[in-house]
Amino acid sequence: MASELEPEVQAIDRSLLECSAEEIAGKWLQATDLTREVYQHLAHYVPKIYCRGPNPFPQKEDMLAQHVLLGPMEWYLCGEDPAFGFPKLEQANKPSHLCGRVFKVGEPTYSCRDCAVDPTCVLCMECFLGSIHRDHRYRMTTSGGGGFCDCGDTEAWKEGPYCQKHELNTSEIEEEEDPLVHLSEDVIARTYNIFAIMFRYAVEILTWEKESELPADLEMVEKSDTYYCMLFNDEVHTYEQVIYTLQKAVNCTQKEAIGFATTVDRDGRRSVRYGDFQYCEQAKSVIVRNTIRQTKPLKVQVMHSSIVAHQNFGLKLLSWLGSIIGYSDGLRRILCQVGLQEGPDGENSSLVDRLMLSDSKLWKGARSVYHQLFMSSLLMDLKYKKLFAVRFAKNYQQLQRDFMEDDHERAVSVTALSVQFFTAPTLARMLITEENLMSIIIKTFMDHLRHRDAQGRFQFERYTALQAFKFRRVQSLILDLKYVLISKPTEWSDELRQKFLEGFDAFLELLKCMQGMDPITRQVGQHIEMEPEWEAAFTLQMKLTHVISMMQDWCASDEKVLIEAYKKCLAVLMQCHGGYTDGEQPITLSICGHSVETIRYCVSQEKVSIHLPVSRLLAGLHVLLSKSEVAYKFPELLPLSELSPPMLIEHPLRCLVLCAQVHAGMWRRNGFSLVNQIYYYHNVKCRREMFDKDVVMLQTGVSMMDPNHFLMIMLSRFELYQIFSTPDYGKRFSSEITHKDVVQQNNTLIEEMLYLIIMLVGERFSPGVGQVNATDEIKREIIHQLSIKPMAHSELVKSLPEDENKETGMESVIEAVAHFKKPGLTGRGMYELKPECAKEFNLYFYHFSRAEQSKAEEAQRKLKRQNREDTALPPPVLPPFCPLFASLVNILQSDVMLCIMGTILQWAVEHNGYAWSESMLQRVLHLIGMALQEEKQHLENVTEEHVVTFTFTQKISKPGEAPKNSPSILAMLETLQNAPYLEVHKDMIRWILKTFNAVKKMRESSPTSPVAETEGTIMEESSRDKDKAERKRKAEIARLRREKIMAQMSEMQRHFIDENKELFQQTLELDASTSAVLDNSPVASDMTLTALGPTQTQVPEQRQFVTCILCQEEQEVKVESRAMVLAAFVQRSTVLSKNRSKFIQDPEKYDPLFMHPDLSCGTHTSSCGHIMHAHCWQRYFDSVQAKEQRRQQRLRLHTSYDVENGEFLCPLCECLSNTVIPLLLPPRNIFNKLNFSDQPNLTQWIRTISQQIKALQFLRKEESTPNNASTKNSENVDELQLPERFRPDFRPKNPYSESIKEMLTTFGTATYKVGLKVHPNEEDPRVPIMCWGSCAYTIQSIERILSDEDKPLFGPLPCRLDDCLRSLTRFAAAHWTVASLSVVQGHFCKLFASLVPNDSHEELPCILDIDMFHLLVGLVLAFPALQCQDFSGISLGTGDLHIFHLVTMAHIIQILLTSCTEENGMDQENPTCEEESAVLALYKTLHQYTGSALKEIPSGWHLWRSVRAGIMPFLKCSALFFHYLNGVPSPPDIQVPGTSHFEHLCNYLSLPNNLFCLFQENSEIMNSLIESWCHNSEVKRYLEGERDAIRYPRESNKLINLPEDYSSLINQASNFSCPKSGGDKSRAPTLCLVCGSLLCSQSYCCQTELEGEDVGACTAHTYSCGSGVGIFLRVRECQVLFLAGKTKGCFYSPPYLDDYGETDQGLRRGNPLHLCKERFKKIQKLWHQHSVTEEIGHAQEANQTLVGIDWQHL
Repeated sequence: MASELEPEVQAIDRSLLECSAEEIAGKWLQATDLTREVYQHLAHYVPKIYCRGPNPFPQKEDMLAQHVLLGPMEWYLCGEDPAFGFPKLEQANKPSHLCGRVFKVGEPTYSCRDCAVDPTCVLCMECFLGSIHRDHRYRMTTSGGGGFCDCGDTEAWKEGPYCQKHELNTSEIEEEEDPLVHLSEDVIARTYNIFAIMFRYAVEILTWEKESELPADLEMVEKSDTYYCMLFNDEVHTYEQVIYTLQKAVNCTQKEAIGFATTVDRDGRRSVRYGDFQYCEQAKSVIVRNTIRQTKPLKVQVMHSSIVAHQNFGLKLLSWLGSIIGYSDGLRRILCQVGLQEGPDGENSSLVDRLMLSDSKLWKGARSVYHQLFMSSLLMDLKYKKLFAVRFAKNYQQLQRDFMEDDHERAVSVTALSVQFFTAPTLARMLITEENLMSIIIKTFMDHLRHRDAQGRFQFERYTALQAFKFRRVQSLILDLKYVLISKPTEWSDELRQKFLEGFDAFLELLKCMQGMDPITRQVGQHIEMEPEWEAAFTLQMKLTHVISMMQDWCASDEKVLIEAYKKCLAVLMQCHGGYTDGEQPITLSICGHSVETIRYCVSQEKVSIHLPVSRLLAGLHVLLSKSEVAYKFPELLPLSELSPPMLIEHPLRCLVLCAQVHAGMWRRNGFSLVNQIYYYHNVKCRREMFDKDVVMLQTGVSMMDPNHFLMIMLSRFELYQIFSTPDYGKRFSSEITHKDVVQQNNTLIEEMLYLIIMLVGERFSPGVGQVNATDEIKREIIHQLSIKPMAHSELVKSLPEDENKETGMESVIEAVAHFKKPGLTGRGMYELKPECAKEFNLYFYHFSRAEQSKAEEAQRKLKRQNREDTALPPPVLPPFCPLFASLVNILQSDVMLCIMGTILQWAVEHNGYAWSESMLQRVLHLIGMALQEEKQHLENVTEEHVVTFTFTQKISKPGEAPKNSPSILAMLETLQNAPYLEVHKDMIRWILKTFNAVKKMRESSPTSPVAETEGTIMEESSRDKDKAERKRKAEIARLRREKIMAQMSEMQRHFIDENKELFQQTLELDASTSAVLDNSPVASDMTLTALGPTQTQVPEQRQFVTCILCQEEQEVKVESRAMVLAAFVQRSTVLSKNRSKFIQDPEKYDPLFMHPDLSCGTHTSSCGHIMHAHCWQRYFDSVQAKEQRRQQRLRLHTSYDVENGEFLCPLCECLSNTVIPLLLPPRNIFNKLNFSDQPNLTQWIRTISQQIKALQFLRKEESTPNNASTKNSENVDELQLPERFRPDFRPKNPYSESIKEMLTTFGTATYKVGLKVHPNEEDPRVPIMCWGSCAYTIQSIERILSDEDKPLFGPLPCRLDDCLRSLTRFAAAHWTVASLSVVQGHFCKLFASLVPNDSHEELPCILDIDMFHLLVGLVLAFPALQCQDFSGISLGTGDLHIFHLVTMAHIIQILLTSCTEENGMDQENPTCEEESAVLALYKTLHQYTGSALKEIPSGWHLWRSVRAGIMPFLKCSALFFHYLNGVPSPPDIQVPGTSHFEHLCNYLSLPNNLFCLFQENSEIMNSLIESWCHNSEVKRYLEGERDAIRYPRESNKLINLPEDYSSLINQASNFSCPKSGGDKSRAPTLCLVCGSLLCSQSYCCQTELEGEDVGACTAHTYSCGSGVGIFLRVRECQVLFLAGKTKGCFYSPPYLDDYGETDQGLRRGNPLHLCKERFKKIQKLWHQHSVTEEIGHAQEANQTLVGIDWQHL
């Protein structure tokens, strides 16, 4: 396609490039009709620059547009070269004191909880770092895009509105000066002209709706037939649907379709086809046809290319305008004028209006461009911000209507700008008074909720998807209302009062439609069939909660408003209650001589609703009357006398009865919807404006009526009137064999009713009800939350109600009531209640749920027992009521109340005759306690002339009236005190009697004090002491008995151990956490221990018995017995890697024989240490496989292990495993033949071995060249003088049983398969190499961990590690028995040749490129394959020793060649020791052999130090290796931490302490070897500085350094743009903690193909960086992500904590986060220990939801 276009395009370019901006501008300056000139220019050139082909070339288009189109405008505007003009304008301009930076998606924003006026006031990172708020309590969030930085806006901040950068600009702010004074007249005129034309052009072309013709003045002369098929974004169709449709419609590849879909999603539209009309139309019809099945088809238009060109340029123009006005405030002012100027058509004709009103018709890209322009122009100019706000408010209803129809999210809608105006207090007030904004918002809201029932209430019956979508949209209106109300007015004007009250009227209308919505009726008989829709109503309630609270706050700030609002609210409530008494018959109730009229109403039979917002608003206002004392100042203005208390309490009471009945199980058949409604009614999100206000409304009612009347109405509504009004009803009731359910129900209802009375009297902590302030209320909430259990900060915050600023007010009071405990390595910081606050605990606190109440009761009683107090939980002392509610307390001493108490106590006394419950009694005791406390307080606070009217004590001492003569309440309490069936309540009754006596004493002034009672109390005191003594005695006896039993048990245990001593000895081998049994063996104590060589310490053979975890059989580990195996996990690892970029091109041809010292990728083996029989394991694994096949047919989920790769979970501990290691005896003892000759020294041994190798190679050659005469062979053999007693034809017998051989092969193959990522093949010659390599790598990684943690080498290793290393080393040593002998010999020859050169091996790596420990392990473990054919009596041990010495020397040379020789200036003064002179001598030799390329000789001391440090890791690894290989116990000196143990290691490894003696002893052969090593060309290249080499000791790998403050990470990530999709910000930037790369995770743009599957950036990165395992930090979520392979992953808690010791995954709370070093170390340790995969396995087993996540897409 491109080639056809080329010449034509070039020709166009030439004519375009010849345009001169200056000339065109000159022409325009002369023009009479400028508009026509400019339009002609645009009509001619725009289609030549934009849209020349199917794919846009943005850079080229922009360059040409700048040259041909924008250039002339800039010249015209400046009147000179813009390169000089604009800087001049900029100099004349004063920089703005507003920041105005517009946020991109995901950019960090900061709000200050101390200073921000509301949570929408935010700063960008740069301003935040330079402001005073960084030391305050700030909150960080990531922006959804579209808002802007409020730095410099004085209305947004209580203090510190400017950062340091913007403060400089505030110095000379005079009175609002006109920015135009800095511009000359003609610049103003020209700017005005060009802005007016260009802005109008852009608006016209962007809002143009015809698809194939342009506006008349832009039409071209010759019009081409080229069209675009333009696809638009919508929020209905998914990525997948769009991609699939495009592939069908325009036959593109999936990659291209993904590209199209991504652009459409980002910019809102993209052309998917270019060509003639027919061609594009066809694509359109396919797209529409394919997507019509969803709710609506994708929007596609076929547009003429010239229209698209003009629209693209229109967008470019708007961005250009935005950048031009940045030069000068004057230019900005002119643009604002142009935009807001009324057009010729009057109303709504200004350019700004036209853009706003066609917002929902524009595509996403166009919207964001013009929103940005508005933000940088209109919102940055305070004068025009006001005018713009007015236009916005005028168009508000229309804009919202468009938004409802539009399907884009709010962030890209113009309605989202409301937050910019409505939250600015002055603007909001202005809009309320001038534009009546409150009423407009509420009316718009009401317009959209049209569904009403017959009574005019909202009805949300059976929402369709579309209605639900609209309802979600409507909720944004509530948000706007919240913005308007968020800052309370300090002074009121009359207009504000008037308009606010108009808005309040509208709001009451809204609440009126909610009063009584979703009514419910109790289901009797059968269960409800369809759960009714309840969520919408509650969503509405939740969204309105803050608005209702804020309305009340506004009312509270002005007395006149409050009085008016109260009247209005009352009037609306009267209307709602219009039919209060109609149709319901009145009935009369009477108890104890009191009677009251009420209506017959049964909650359990009639309709009842939980939504009563009008009543609740009235309750809130009533409290405000009391709080602001308006009720006492202006009683004549208030309609308090007109209130009818029974009417006020009716509906809230019904609501509370409904809750009680639901709790009593009477509404079970109404299903879950009701349970959920009750739950939310009490939930912290809603209760403030629901449950709490209902309690207040009842308190209001009670305080205005006779408490006896109230209680009777209450009994009637609770349907308990019968029980308490007819004497002996209870007896009859229980004697007739009534339904047990009914008895149970009635008991629960009585309990609930008593609970309600406790609440009415006890809940006086709202300011206005009781004499308290707001902090007391919060303190009390916190005390009761912490009484349940200690809580973390976030839990506490969740359990407290938030205000509209998302604040709970907790921080200000928490210090007073709680202590903070810092977290450890896991867990979070906790607040614990201060002990002195326990006395304020109220068991019947009204915000406890049932479960919380019982937990709190248990916790508090436990606490009292610990403190040796009695366990009564008496009611706390309460603050006094406010005067308006003062009469409430009389309910406690009313006759009906005493009657209820008496009746229940009566039932408890005669406890068999009645159906009663203990909790009922507990509540009555609590009420009596409350009354006594109340009376005590009244008596304490009484003044001279007052009489205390609260006489509870007298009333409860009086016995009943004549006919019944029931005993007094007091007498019954004394009876109950000794009732055996009330053990639990004894303490409480005792407390009541004690308090009663105290109150009695206070009333002493009255002469009647019956003596009997005081005696009773004395009696009671003494009996109580006796009780206590008795309890103490019993406890003591119990304790002694316990101790005796324990002593007997430990005695028996000791006997058992003594009798079965040998049994314990054997099991210790596997159970002890260290190799303890060896240390206790007699040999170990009195001699030096040597791990290898002819003088190796001989350890008596330990017999080893182990038990299979599957069949529980015990078996001894023997050579010929059935195999026992350990579950193991083999994985590739780059934890020790010094070069992650190495990549094996073709694993099939790769030869892993030599490990490079950069350890770029090793094979690590770990085990959980659990032992099974091989055949048991085989059976178990087969069953896992079978189960997996069945599971796959059923469901396609992954499990946490991948059976196809041989993975399974250990049957005992569920640890992820993928193979098994056989358990063996020390293999060396099996192969070791007797040694009867003198052992050769190193030189002789090397010669012997070299001869044997030569012989073998000769024979190899012979075998490979076919020969006819077999006799010839034998002659040849004679020719070749075989070394003495060497029998190359000898084949050793394999000592192991078949099953062990099979397991050796199994584990070997598994290591080979995983380590090389190839298909298993047990014959492959590389299998033994991989086994040795895994053994070496695992030992190296364990040595690294021990060194990093400064632990001793042979300190107590965890038993699973110890077993794993032992089994792995023994396995690697035995594996050659199942491999082909000649292969292993070949490996040995080649490895040996790398140190002792011989002719047949060329191309071996140089000494710098071999990891010596891997070499050592390979040589030692391959050596038996050669030694078994040598019958000269040289022992294996000798070979080990010589190999070890040889490799050690090679390593020393390696260290010397690469040692850094910078002088440290730390020369020791003391005379040089022998090591130093020896090392210098050796260095000289090297110097000589390398042809003086080695650096000058540093000091001997320095060299010796670097050799010692460099060789330590090698020695430690070797010690571990030989310890596990030969089973020689480690010397006790190495088991303690501390010094470097160099000498002890040398002794254990039979090395001289002065390592250089090795060179001196074997100088003859060593000199020639050193020479051959140094002559390698690679060594030369290194010394000449042409290549690098690894230096020793290798640095330990660590995870990257993370910044202390999390916000700097967010910042780094917000600047990171996706590497593939041209400069687009990444949605989920993810940081690799191993190498520090930032990746664009979880997005289509960065998917790559890996082994035939599409995987996300993180998964792809794990393969290149961590060979399949990755540790990432998801920056936006603050979450650590572990990945292993494609199907395994889990989230892990991040190392960042806030000040309260909690992590914040998902950054939901936004508290400042700081790095916790310990937790980061823990993650690093998991990585070092190779436990990431295991951690993922455990997490996925524990949490099944993790299994369903597509980890490969991350």
